[in-house]
Amino acid sequence: MPEGDTVWRTARRLHEALAGDRLVRCDLRVPKLATADLSGRRVLEVVPRGKHLLSRFEGGLTLHSHLRMDGAWRVFAAGERPRGGPEHEIRAILGTAARTAVGYRLPVLDLLRTGDEDTVVGHLGPDPLGPGWDPEEARRRLLADPARPLGEALLDQRNLAGLGNVYKSELCFMLRLSPWLPVGEVPSPARLIALAAKLLDLNKARASRVTTADPRRDRQLWVYGRAGKPCLRCGTPVRTAGQGEPGRERDTYWCPRCQPGPYP
Repeated sequence: MPEGDTVWRTARRLHEALAGDRLVRCDLRVPKLATADLSGRRVLEVVPRGKHLLSRFEGGLTLHSHLRMDGAWRVFAAGERPRGGPEHEIRAILGTAARTAVGYRLPVLDLLRTGDEDTVVGHLGPDPLGPGWDPEEARRRLLADPARPLGEALLDQRNLAGLGNVYKSELCFMLRLSPWLPVGEVPSPARLIALAAKLLDLNKARASRVTTADPRRDRQLWVYGRAGKPCLRCGTPVRTAGQGEPGRERDTYWCPRCQPGPYP
């Protein structure tokens, strides 16, 4: 699933392409929005909120989208043939006289009053890439359930908006913490939150996510996606296991030597 840095880049790309111009074309290809038409409205801004995208239009309307696992927004010159998947996967087309934004495989697409945005993003915790970033509130939320495993707490968007599976594994490794350690036993929650915000900020403008400072493609991440490969710090084979509620487990990667237990 795209994480906060990827969504930030997507929002910036859409904002640069559309903001300030009026739509000359609007095609929302989901049944509940089949009759909605934003044509003629000026695009005010496109902003990220955690993993959510909010495209705001004059007249107090917001188009809310979420990419989840497979969704994507692509931007093309007006009249250019879209490239991002087959025609039947297109869920939204927003076109100005100069640019066209095409949303592919969007699992979430809602049109709502801008004043009602809290109905879709109000539950989210502080966003490290947002203007209202509040690390102390993030710390308070993260520690609200001290017995919860750290990896699960980091993925809960109500605690910290924008973190996903990659950063969960990388943060735990970089701080030598087991993802199964109760979050209340984390030695320095403030350091954890500061590092999460730093990594998201450093990667928000990069095409490839890097946590190791090594530009080589097979060494850009410490443990994520490296199951069975040697740990880049100590050489021990990296392990992986599912973590989370049954039926909703997410893969977690860790080094059993660098990150002392507990383990599943």
